[in-house]
Amino acid sequence: MNTAHGAAGLEQTSASTRRVSGLFGRYWGAFQERRKRLRLQATLCDLNDRELQDIGIARGEPVP
Repeated sequence: MNTAHGAAGLEQTSASTRRVSGLFGRYWGAFQERRKRLRLQATLCDLNDRELQDIGIARGEPVP
């Protein structure tokens, strides 16, 4: 095998691996953020109107 060709193939493979791992990292981050927002929403839904008023929000307001 030609060393130059082998090195170029290795660079392409590692670049491809970085793209895939970057894509997976972005997906995982978005997935974790969504789970965090859903937990927050569930926690807020468990509060009564008085408790919501105490923290300065009203029922039906969008979650930040």
